[in-house]
Amino acid sequence: MPDSRLQWFKTEEREGRRMVFDPLRRRFVSLTPEEEVRQKVLYLLVEQLHVPPGLIAVEYSVKVNGMDKRADAVVFGKEARPLMIVECKAQSVRLTDKVLDQAVRYYSALKPRYLMLFNGETCYCFKVEEGRLEALDHLPDYGEMTG
Repeated sequence: MPDSRLQWFKTEEREGRRMVFDPLRRRFVSLTPEEEVRQKVLYLLVEQLHVPPGLIAVEYSVKVNGMDKRADAVVFGKEARPLMIVECKAQSVRLTDKVLDQAVRYYSALKPRYLMLFNGETCYCFKVEEGRLEALDHLPDYGEMTG
């Protein structure tokens, strides 16, 4: 039986730029510091939190106050309902209230159950309960997200 796991962290040089293959978008993208973090969180979601790859949208378009924005990643339930918004920052960027505010703006448009902030070093995850953010001491796997 062939190995069905996704190929992660495959890189190459193209025209002097470092590129990484994103197995979810099925194409090479520029390996910026933020993209490196995004690839790490996508790996975490799929390989450790058991999110089906087909239920993750990368750079998902969100309309916020009439403006087009992009969430780094959105995890969906099987009924196409957003379950989690993931906001990635380069490792050099601290996860401040400003970053959380950005994720909350995306929340206002999508209304998921969870928000995750990740900079490759620090990770915060929140569950939305009755309109309030509850900090979690763990990352929910897909079963918990859908439960």
